[in-house]
Amino acid sequence: MTEPTSTEALPTRAYVIHPDIGDARKQRRQPEHALAEAVALALALPGIEIVGSETVRLRKPDPGRLFGKGKQAEIDARLEEAEVDLVLIDGPVSPVQQRNLEKDWGVKLLDRTSLILEIFADRARTREGVLQVELAALSYQRTRLVRAWTHLERQRGGLGFVGGPGETQIEADRRAIDEQMTRLRRQLERVVKTRSLHRAARAKVPYPIVALVGYTNAGKSTLFNRLTGAEVMAKDMLFATLDPTMRAIRLPDAQGGGQGRKIILSDTVGFISDLPHELVAAFRATLEEVLEADLILHVRDISHPETEEQAADVAEILDGLGVDEDVALIEVWNKIDALSADTRAALRRTDSRTEGVQAVSALSGEGLDDLVAAVDAHLAEALDEPRHEAVVMLPFSDGRRRAWLHEAGVVQNEQATEDGLRFDLRWTERQKAGFEALEPETGDQQ
Repeated sequence: MTEPTSTEALPTRAYVIHPDIGDARKQRRQPEHALAEAVALALALPGIEIVGSETVRLRKPDPGRLFGKGKQAEIDARLEEAEVDLVLIDGPVSPVQQRNLEKDWGVKLLDRTSLILEIFADRARTREGVLQVELAALSYQRTRLVRAWTHLERQRGGLGFVGGPGETQIEADRRAIDEQMTRLRRQLERVVKTRSLHRAARAKVPYPIVALVGYTNAGKSTLFNRLTGAEVMAKDMLFATLDPTMRAIRLPDAQGGGQGRKIILSDTVGFISDLPHELVAAFRATLEEVLEADLILHVRDISHPETEEQAADVAEILDGLGVDEDVALIEVWNKIDALSADTRAALRRTDSRTEGVQAVSALSGEGLDDLVAAVDAHLAEALDEPRHEAVVMLPFSDGRRRAWLHEAGVVQNEQATEDGLRFDLRWTERQKAGFEALEPETGDQQ
């Protein structure tokens, strides 16, 4: 009898190369940290086994093969020895360079952009996220028609960059890609209209929006879960969260005791250096909660050796998205639990003296009470919401609007009268507008 064969797919053996290109690459990072991030990116793609990685220093890229003859010969030997299936280049690779290198090495090659697109395709869960990734991938592939595109009929998760190449005619490819992009844009328009309806519904309960932003793997989702009690995927992995998640939470009363203002907290996709411009454009709608935010919490992994460089990348992307400079922003220095006790104490002293900075550990909960108080104080100042008193009468049958008033925390006194319920209120103009946007509930409603 023959031995049964395993149906489990073997991992793809990948080799990661970070080209460190002289003065042409105006980067803030040290090459070793850039290589570490590239390896982490590769590990974020399922089914990948890293069998080697290196930084390759280049004075200037070779237009035909990226690497010079001598350097490529060295790489050839290492790839053959490691029995590599896939090479990941942490940087841009032209279609001609990619075609030549794949032919020389006999393996698939992904540059940084196509790797990030693969990860996004694997992680997107909402309909909008899936459509946006496919549109971004098509936009990218259209400029690289020396290669085939197989992701529209893919057999695996992701976009098919890792799969077999196949051959197609350039003109037929371009026409098919354009047609598919047109179909995707139409589908996206319908999805965006649905999101607009959801935003309009939220406007009827106009709570301030607080958006979490930050470099990928900075701990945003862990902080989000800690503050909201939600169970958003939070792992020590790049791009663990792709689709936006929103939850309503109520802050403690800043004056002490009781309940304070209610806010909507939004978790967003992590940013990264050299984010493909196709994704910045395609994910603009996904990041719209940041554009509409009343307060931004910039979550930083303060334990990372290049936290300052990561912060600069986030600031650059926020600026590119068109975020209003007037929007209040708090820097949340996260992961202080990963630091020594002395460093942690020094950071806590620094945040107490520095306006707009809060040192916390989303994992242990250290510093979160101070952060919540700072959020409440910033919103009170940023929104400049004076409260005024009002009296509202509701019929006994209008349970929906009665519940809204109590949920909003604006009721000072409620009294039953012969004509209905009388409410003595203390509310803001924003809350008043939200109340008035609600349809009255009648007694004959089911």
